[in-house]
Amino acid sequence: MARIKKFGSAGKKTAVVSTVNGDANVPFYKELGNQGIKATDIPVIAFSVGEEELAGVDTKPLIGHLAAWSYFESVNTPENKAFIAKWHAYTKNPKSVTNDPMESAYILFHMWVQAVQQAGTTDVDAVRQAMIGQKVKSPSGFEVTMGPNHHMAKPVMIGEIQGNGQFSIVYKSKALPPKAWSPYVEANKGKVANWSWPWVCGGCTTPRFATN
Repeated sequence: MARIKKFGSAGKKTAVVSTVNGDANVPFYKELGNQGIKATDIPVIAFSVGEEELAGVDTKPLIGHLAAWSYFESVNTPENKAFIAKWHAYTKNPKSVTNDPMESAYILFHMWVQAVQQAGTTDVDAVRQAMIGQKVKSPSGFEVTMGPNHHMAKPVMIGEIQGNGQFSIVYKSKALPPKAWSPYVEANKGKVANWSWPWVCGGCTTPRFATN
């Protein structure tokens, strides 16, 4: 944080893109608040901080810092209200929070159940094929579809940290088609991801044919 403050004090407009992950965010954001680094001076946008990590942090000094996800607990949809109510009933704690990884797990489990029912078996190869095209109405209100590359089209949401540990959604895109391999990474050039029959390939440069 001292280095961030020093860099920002040079007079240039400064922002921080944070890839700090999981519970390592707790000391990061505690010190961000302790050092008085305000979003109006040096905004931080994170790719992996959510409601769970901020639950044990005083977020009042952190108001305005940003996070990018596909879901926030503050999403105002009937589906999300039901999702949160089920979670509170399960935890027996009305203050327990939801977050993006939880929503993804919820969607994927329901897709898996549907794929098993469609395939009539829990055999991995059969379920893997049946997963393609599965649709689930997500807590965020979007109908999410599993693609042939085994990724889901979901929206991008940008949230501002609030004093109560929640996020105010300031931007929400439409559901975006996912790319399994970044076109900006040299090692990924030519790679494909398509798990549909008759060939199965999650990351190869030429089709790898499936066999029975």
